[in-house]
Amino acid sequence: MTARVLVVDDQTVVREGLILLLGLLPGIEVAGSAGDGEAALRLVEAERPDVVLMDLRMPRMDGVEATRRIRAAHPDTQVVVLTTYSDDESVFAALQAGARGFLTKSADADEIARAIATVMRGDAQLDPAVQRRLLDTISGPRGEAGRSKNDLPDGLTRREAQVLHLIAQGRSNAQIAADLVVSEATVKTHINNLFAKIGVRDRAQAVTYAYRHGLAET
Repeated sequence: MTARVLVVDDQTVVREGLILLLGLLPGIEVAGSAGDGEAALRLVEAERPDVVLMDLRMPRMDGVEATRRIRAAHPDTQVVVLTTYSDDESVFAALQAGARGFLTKSADADEIARAIATVMRGDAQLDPAVQRRLLDTISGPRGEAGRSKNDLPDGLTRREAQVLHLIAQGRSNAQIAADLVVSEATVKTHINNLFAKIGVRDRAQAVTYAYRHGLAET
């Protein structure tokens, strides 16, 4: 299935480079480009892309606010942040706004293509360096990572915690079902239940929660 992708970045040379790169990747069609969040909102409304590659620091409307509005108005459109900034504030703000992926601009073509394919499946894709930052920042020695494995937060069952852990490892529903030797329908039920308990809307926010509560470590 072809993924229609909108490129959003305030730097013309970056936009043009991404458009050229995406045009060379199989299974990807460039739906358009925008230089700020306001233009991105208009283009998403007009073009209904599958995925938006979103910069964070832009004039008029930044990428976090644009992501929040896009996800609220068009929940079928996924957002992958592609930015120079991987500081904790940027990561958390983007994930809380509804981004399903977070890559730095050091990502190569394969990583970008993989992120697009991953969020198209409904999964989350975080740059490994971003995952390490989350782990180092949120799950430090005095953080909630030190809780007993028998002391699960927000009323999670042991099975729900296992499913959350596998989500944080980037596993798809099918892979989780195979890992736990259950049906995909059972996995979906566990995911719906744990999302309701921990108060998240999507897998990217679930990954953040998992790291915050020490449930993402291998």
